[in-house]
Amino acid sequence: MSETHAISDSDPYAKMGLRKNSDGSITRIGPIVPDMPACPDPPLSVPILTKDVPINPQNNTWARLYLPRSQLQSSTKLPLILFFHGGGFTVASAASSFFQTFCSEITLHLHALMVSVDYRNAPEHRLPAAYDDCMEALLWLKSGDEWITDHADLSNCYIMGNSAGGNIALRVGLQASRRVEEVAPVRIRGLILHQPFFGGVERTASEIRLAENEIIPLYMTDIGWDLALPIGANRDHEFSNPVKGLMEVDKIVSEGWRILVTGYEGDPLIDRQRELVKLLREKGVMVVEDFREGGYHGTEFYDHSFALALYPVLKSFILDV
Repeated sequence: MSETHAISDSDPYAKMGLRKNSDGSITRIGPIVPDMPACPDPPLSVPILTKDVPINPQNNTWARLYLPRSQLQSSTKLPLILFFHGGGFTVASAASSFFQTFCSEITLHLHALMVSVDYRNAPEHRLPAAYDDCMEALLWLKSGDEWITDHADLSNCYIMGNSAGGNIALRVGLQASRRVEEVAPVRIRGLILHQPFFGGVERTASEIRLAENEIIPLYMTDIGWDLALPIGANRDHEFSNPVKGLMEVDKIVSEGWRILVTGYEGDPLIDRQRELVKLLREKGVMVVEDFREGGYHGTEFYDHSFALALYPVLKSFILDV
């Protein structure tokens, strides 16, 4: 397990586990959240099995799979959730302890098989690298992995992401909706965007109100976008601001996919998330929203009561097919 490195209160890059060098390049100084290994054969008291599988060795992309132990004795196929982790496109991985716990609990509470993708991070690999990696992971689901073949219902799949992963889930969903025949026999039923990470040049009211937010202050989101977007692009680029970008959702509408968007009032990004819901509805998408009082960005990682409140929302969305 990796150690958590000390961070400086005065250095915003250090808070992200990065160091900005004098020539403008970035050096990684260590994970801000420790990693956890997969465990395909845990003690019997552990209800979830996990394993890591390669997707594209050339790009060093891989996935961590989560399977309920009880499924080993069952012939019933499970819903499959393809999950993309957060981290502002720049930090964290599918092995980060936050996401290991989060995915394990979702697997347990929803009784689903989860595939959590480790994609390439910026700035070494700027967008659209993460989108490409995660689309490749969606196509990889057909590769014949034993857990997926034996236990997943490929006709009942969801694409989910939190924070930057929520942004990726939307972009991959848009692409997948135009490649339905290529993606088959995987059939997407909907997208789950949990506290999705979006931005824009003009500040929203919630960004102004929560500019000094302890978890993701405004300067930190700005740094994230500066490192992740194509060089020369600003925050109104389509990757960042779907309201400004030309987002064609006609195929999502014709396929009958639903989109769940969740968020908390204490998150500086809440207004962006509400804007997205409004935009999607105006375009005819079936949207389910779950915005709650209190909380903050990533609140479920620090306050378990928020996680326990989220799981029934996810379960209801998946069961309501």
